Amino acid sequence: MAMDLRSDRLEVFLAVIDGGGFSSAARALKAAQSSVSQTIASLEGDVGDALFVRDGRTVRLTPAGRVLETAAREVQQRLEAARDELTALRDGTQGTLSIGASDTFSTWVLPPVFAAFRRAYPKVELRLDNRPSPAIAELVASGVLDVGVVSLPLPTPSAAVRSLVQVPVSAQRDVVIVPRGHPLSKRQRVKLADLAPYPLVLLDRTTASRAWLDARFAEAGVTPTVAMEMNSIEVLKRLVSLGFGLSIVPEVAVGPGDAVVALALTGLEQRRQIGLLSNTTPTRAARAFTDVARQVLKR
Repeated sequence: MAMDLRSDRLEVFLAVIDGGGFSSAARALKAAQSSVSQTIASLEGDVGDALFVRDGRTVRLTPAGRVLETAAREVQQRLEAARDELTALRDGTQGTLSIGASDTFSTWVLPPVFAAFRRAYPKVELRLDNRPSPAIAELVASGVLDVGVVSLPLPTPSAAVRSLVQVPVSAQRDVVIVPRGHPLSKRQRVKLADLAPYPLVLLDRTTASRAWLDARFAEAGVTPTVAMEMNSIEVLKRLVSLGFGLSIVPEVAVGPGDAVVALALTGLEQRRQIGLLSNTTPTRAARAFTDVARQVLKR
């Protein structure tokens, strides 16, 4: 026959032990002494043995009582730990937060955000999924990811993606990169039309960056000569430095140590932004990450 070891019955049992008697337990629990006595009698019936030896107004544990006390203390500790974890989870101070971002953002944009978030919420485990922005948006919409860090606007978003909360946080500036010594390298800024005579190496068509660029070329009436496509900014920079062609990449991805020259890209009707995506009912940890990201990236 199964024993009924509900936490409320064990609480009464432990109160009797800690108070040294039934009347003390009743006062501590703000319950009638008869109720305490009935609970203990019911427990003893389930256990099949006496739990206490009554000695006047005091009690002491029987061997069966000592066995049950050990189990009851462990149950109590586990319940208290669970309550603490649940509270932390509700407060956004503990748990796991799944974030999606492209390689570009993961490498050059998010590290200071991660550092600031870790300082504020050290018990939240961060998990990062690297994919192009359109794929990240779909994973947020399906609930696989909590937050997406993407390039806005997104190309042809689905209805599920359009229902997401979009929070633009900072401008995403794009530059043209050319090899050192290239005819355009002495200029400070260029237009898309200036790139028409030259081969280009660009991100592939699965990326938001490529969709945005294709739309901008169409608006400018320019037909680009795309010599190569890939999904890595670092590979693009290397190919440009070796003379395979020119490219257009986020300004943040170009540093002083790169063997390329960055030129401002002008004459665009539409600019891009770095944005955060989340569901309409985000977790507290997701809201906390969004707040931290906005503060850090707006700098």
